[in-house]
Amino acid sequence: MADKNKPSSRLSVKRALIDKSQSRMLVATAVAAFMAAFALVGGKMMIDQIMYQNRVISAKKDAVKQLRTNAQAASSLVTSYKTFVSTSKNVLGGNPQGTGPQDGDNAKLVLDALPSKYDFPALATSVEQITKSQGMAVESISGSDDEVNQVGNESSPNPEPIAMPFQLTANGNYQQTQQLIATFDKSIRPFQIKKMQISGGQNNMSVQIEAQSFYQPAKNFNITKKVVK
Repeated sequence: MADKNKPSSRLSVKRALIDKSQSRMLVATAVAAFMAAFALVGGKMMIDQIMYQNRVISAKKDAVKQLRTNAQAASSLVTSYKTFVSTSKNVLGGNPQGTGPQDGDNAKLVLDALPSKYDFPALATSVEQITKSQGMAVESISGSDDEVNQVGNESSPNPEPIAMPFQLTANGNYQQTQQLIATFDKSIRPFQIKKMQISGGQNNMSVQIEAQSFYQPAKNFNITKKVVK
């Protein structure tokens, strides 16, 4: 007698094999898709990392090049400075080792000419000494002491001269007044006369001067860090 369930059993086995094959194919497809996605993401990350490393290497090369240039410039600057301060006569024709008004080495003259710090009392003292050296009597020296606002200008990467205005009133004769103006003009420290008023006679003269001198903040050299993106 024939087994009626035999065809159905074969069909069930065949279907099971098909389902198993489809499952394997589905798993294989999912794994392949995952691997492809992982490869794409990993590849992009690797490319981004390579590009970033190239930018870092390029920035380091630029930094090394700049450091070498700076080292050469520093060596040249030292040589130039030694030559500048070791002359037998300074830029004013004075004795580098002397203590007179035109003496001192060139570095000292430069610092006296354009101080690196704001100091209005020192300026007033300098103006007073210049005036009295011509035999004139100082009546008043005035101006605005702006030290509080100038604190932030003690140094700068690109310093520029900053004006320090003042007013001077002095008494003397005509010749002394003339010599005072000439002395301001030839002074180591720069003076710019903005306005001048003279009154009185030849032997008893009063001069009122509105002028300004300058100082220049020190130049600073900062080693900075750059974030490469």
